[in-house]
Amino acid sequence: MIIVTGGAGFIGSNIVKELNLQGRTDILIVDDLKDGQNYKNLRGLQFIDYQHKDDFLQSIEDDDFDGTDIDGVFHEGACSDTMEYDVNYMMKVNYEYSKSVMHFCMQHRIPFLYASSASTYGSGKNGFCEGDACEDALNPYAFSKLAFDRYVRQVLPEVRSQIVGLKYFNVYGPQEHHKGKMASIFYQLYHQIKDTGVARLFKGTDGYKDGEQRRDFVYVRDVVGVNLWFWKNQAPSGIYNCGTGHAHTYNEAAKAVISALGEGHIEYREFPSVLRGKYQNFTEADTTELLTAGYDQGFYEMQEAVAEYCRFLDEGGYFIYGK
Repeated sequence: MIIVTGGAGFIGSNIVKELNLQGRTDILIVDDLKDGQNYKNLRGLQFIDYQHKDDFLQSIEDDDFDGTDIDGVFHEGACSDTMEYDVNYMMKVNYEYSKSVMHFCMQHRIPFLYASSASTYGSGKNGFCEGDACEDALNPYAFSKLAFDRYVRQVLPEVRSQIVGLKYFNVYGPQEHHKGKMASIFYQLYHQIKDTGVARLFKGTDGYKDGEQRRDFVYVRDVVGVNLWFWKNQAPSGIYNCGTGHAHTYNEAAKAVISALGEGHIEYREFPSVLRGKYQNFTEADTTELLTAGYDQGFYEMQEAVAEYCRFLDEGGYFIYGK
């Protein structure tokens, strides 16, 4: 059996789908469906069981999985809202919960692969290399992820099973509808252009010209590929960047969507005051450690990935069961 926490979420559901395509359906999905939207991501997936995240936590604490053959745990579940400022809540959901799942995996020597975040680099002023010298946090979400990364680094010397943290950069692709305001810029631009014909970007800030803020945009299929590569190859434990290593401007992102749709133009709006001092104007993964670990599968070109994603959205935007 394989366990995927956050399996009804964006990246988690993509991991489940790829496992399905590779013939694995003995999957336990762990999530919380209370928002009434993310259940839609489950309709196109094949899995053996579903468990609420609180029930799953109780199950591992009670050792209910004793004797169960678990091939791996992909821990994608988290509160990813960067505008959530309840630090106690963030630490409970993203830090304490992750510790419990990791220690369960350590105890039973189960491979544990978890989602970290490029938000742990703060403003990025010190670069994007894994480690204390570059890391910082601009909001409670980033802090909760950074705190867990630091905890993992302390226990890594003791572990006898695989533990891999992946610092996701700006991920986009299928099954992110439920994320709303937290969905990728490509999802937002697709709907803006479809609805109004206009792609709205931020005006310049902090020395950047209009729409010239730059991010390392990474297609979700690549993120899934990195996860499964580490798992299948029993690659070295550690915390790694998961990005393409090449940043693109928001103008380039908008032009890619406009090109894919064959319509639309760009307009700029004022930079929100609420984001000042809390916004990453530039991200670009340093992929040295990832490549050193042996990852050699490459990454999609943005234009190709965006075109594929737009076609997917045109066709309904959800996975189809059994296909």
